[in-house]
Amino acid sequence: MAALVFFALLAIVLYLTAATALARPLLSGGQPLNRSALLLAGTAVAIHAGTLLSVHRGSLDLHFFSALSLVACVVSALTLVVNIWRPVAALGVIVFPLTALLLALDTFAAPVTTPLALEWQIKLHVTVALFAFSVLSIAAALAILLAVQERALRHRQFGPWLRALPPLTLTETLLFRLIGAGFLLLTLTLLTGVLFVDNLFGQHLMHKTVLSIIAWVVFGTLLYGRWRHGWRGRSAVNLTLVGMGVLLLAFFGTKAVLELILHRTP
Repeated sequence: MAALVFFALLAIVLYLTAATALARPLLSGGQPLNRSALLLAGTAVAIHAGTLLSVHRGSLDLHFFSALSLVACVVSALTLVVNIWRPVAALGVIVFPLTALLLALDTFAAPVTTPLALEWQIKLHVTVALFAFSVLSIAAALAILLAVQERALRHRQFGPWLRALPPLTLTETLLFRLIGAGFLLLTLTLLTGVLFVDNLFGQHLMHKTVLSIIAWVVFGTLLYGRWRHGWRGRSAVNLTLVGMGVLLLAFFGTKAVLELILHRTP
């Protein structure tokens, strides 16, 4: 147990160090992407994943804090992939400290839990849902970044950090590509849920399903508006954040009420 705590602390320190290294050039107007910082973050993700596998014995633990830590690990891993594909250093500045916080909560504040036995169909459904939520989480972080960029340009606040960020059009294009990928994964999540999950009422899953469908409609509407009417800017940001907010309630809002308030296990 002491070894797991040590590795969790090491991952936390590496996440925070990576975020600091990525933030420094943004504040000074220097090189916008620090490869050494991404290497630190990649090491943190590997240690984080190894810690999760060790603690939960290679199983999917879907209890509140464990699920948050798992999602944070996947989001950080996808953030690294995004930065290799299209450098957006500011994304790591947002994601990595939040991942460090959620890992710390899972390590030091969460009660001891035991993973539930899941059939392969449910594991497939959960895995697809995990990636859908993670991809759309990154899209939401990009939407916040896009809103900050637009506001700064509108008010002519040309600080060093703004010059270090990618062009607005690049951020917007990446945002919609992520939303498209997340929408496809969310569609697969709903389909596998219909096919594989039984007794929605008995498992307290109906409200989660309804909220997920609402989020699916919001993101679908946004993609249609982008394709048909060229929606962008504030409309894109607002709908992205609304959809992500509903999805957050679906995945973790109901889970928080059940486990932390009503003290019921999933």
